[in-house]
Amino acid sequence: MKITSWNVNGLRAVMNKDFAGSLAALNTDILCLQETKAQDDQVLTALEPIDGYHVYSNSAVRKGYSGVAILSREQPLSVQADIGVEEHDQEGRVLTAEYADFYLVTVYTPNSGSELVRLPYRQTWDAAFLVFVKSLEAKKPVLICGDLNVAHRDIDIARPKPNYNKSAGFTQKEIDGMDALQAAGFVDTFRHFNPDEVKYSWWSYRAGARGKNIGWRIDYFLATAALVASRVSAAEIHNDIMGSDHCPVSVVLD
Repeated sequence: MKITSWNVNGLRAVMNKDFAGSLAALNTDILCLQETKAQDDQVLTALEPIDGYHVYSNSAVRKGYSGVAILSREQPLSVQADIGVEEHDQEGRVLTAEYADFYLVTVYTPNSGSELVRLPYRQTWDAAFLVFVKSLEAKKPVLICGDLNVAHRDIDIARPKPNYNKSAGFTQKEIDGMDALQAAGFVDTFRHFNPDEVKYSWWSYRAGARGKNIGWRIDYFLATAALVASRVSAAEIHNDIMGSDHCPVSVVLD
């Protein structure tokens, strides 16, 4: 089973950038999307031309903002939106699909924003999200994927020094949030299989950053350690897939 995650930075926009071709190239059993920027009915309408997938969506109260979706060839046992905390459930950031032997959680983690104005909120989010995924893990293994909006280590960002504690996505408080997830037993699958590889998943649209590969690795698959040991056999970053300022990332489960 191949599972792919992609922040599309607007589903309706990416549909006009050969999304169908990208999906065919990925040949994935499940595709998790972040930043759909569409209401649930708009997601379903946009994806009408795509055959072979069950589609689930969680959109923000605010129109044209945030939003996540799951396209799955296999119908999940159940699908749950949000994390059950009203403060955090207004922006359509989490969608959980339950399969026979694991939960799949797709997440679009809040960005701390310019001038780090949302960093305090981001810290409360990180703590609440960790509680949520651990509550799932009490029942069965968990696979978390999505745009976690943090470059975890210097190797995950092209220019660490000028960004550290200055730019959203590379402050110590955000890094601490990722540290907490890993300390709780969730394994960064790409880094597990590729401990020294420099590869990014997001590039600014400014100054030709993607062409120069001045990027950040902020899109992840994190998995319960037992799931990594027993089923996860590969983790990849698909730099060749265009259409967004992010590229897709994937894992393979045996």
